[in-house]
Amino acid sequence: MDVGLQMICATYGWDDCSDQQAYDEEIKLALMAADHGFDALWAVEHHHNDYSFCPDNIQLMSYLAAKRPDIDVGTAAVILPWNDPLRVAEKVSMIDHFTNGRFRFGIGRGLARREFEAFRVSMDESRERFDEAAAMIVKALETGWMEGDGPHYKQPRVEIRPRPRFPIRDRLYAVASSDDSVVSAAKLGAHMVMFADRPWPSRLPAIQRHRELVPEMHGHAAPPPLIADFCVCTPTMDGAEELARKHMGPFVLSNFEHYELLGEHFANVKGYDAYAAKVAVAKEVGIEGIIDGFMQASVWGTPDKVLRMLEERREVLGDFELATSFRFGGTPFDVAERSLKLYAKEVLPVVQGWKSEADASAAAE
Repeated sequence: MDVGLQMICATYGWDDCSDQQAYDEEIKLALMAADHGFDALWAVEHHHNDYSFCPDNIQLMSYLAAKRPDIDVGTAAVILPWNDPLRVAEKVSMIDHFTNGRFRFGIGRGLARREFEAFRVSMDESRERFDEAAAMIVKALETGWMEGDGPHYKQPRVEIRPRPRFPIRDRLYAVASSDDSVVSAAKLGAHMVMFADRPWPSRLPAIQRHRELVPEMHGHAAPPPLIADFCVCTPTMDGAEELARKHMGPFVLSNFEHYELLGEHFANVKGYDAYAAKVAVAKEVGIEGIIDGFMQASVWGTPDKVLRMLEERREVLGDFELATSFRFGGTPFDVAERSLKLYAKEVLPVVQGWKSEADASAAAE
């Protein structure tokens, strides 16, 4: 199994945490993960808010790739409606040159109304903009030429320089938290990206749908989904649940505040009707119920308990990849550091040794 570290770059939940401190801590953890055997480093894209502020995750990954030239780096994700397609393709081609093909290109369409407003883009257009831009960018990275004549991006034909060196399709990831996003990810042949935020049986139908669509559209098996995971790893179970809830709870609250997840606007925004249904569920179970579901989906406790939770998840979902965060919801740096090192020592070698279902079937024949 492929296991990476997810960087959030947040100050929500920390008392008097400066932006500089947030970045210093995230980078220390990222370099630590690279030195302790993780497969990849990932970073989100968010803007203007203490929920998360990483306005250019490709730039951040360029820095980290230079600091640790043997680890893969990726975006989870570049939000296409907020970025010009030509500039994205150029940046991806550049970082692929620097990393010799170690860059993993994750993309998404965005969810926070405040971020769309800041970039003067209508949420009603997000699905169309994402699909149009994604097709243009992937084709440009395959052919070396960018052009477009869609309703949102009138792009004259122009060459991408530096010219793309490596095939991108196997390193393509797309956030898929709604039914239409699952279809979009499948059209691209991309890994689905999803978050550990609710019990896993409820996520299985979307994963199965993706696994059905990719062979129909591309003639090969779907790649495993990438799960953005959240972990508090402790040497004993004494106080572990309380510690996990102490930081997972504020992280859930930060999601609700940033995305306005109890707002009524999703029902009136084109392409976000699935979120309107989730709002109704959230109002029914309440915030404590949402936190309970988050703790069921994430991993916490001793390495043995974390491994059991990941094994149970694998029994439900099948193969998946991980992008795990240890710094969220006000987690002190020393707690995140201890958690990461313990995970790296006792969890990482085990899960990295898990064979994929395809490999296991081949070995059995």
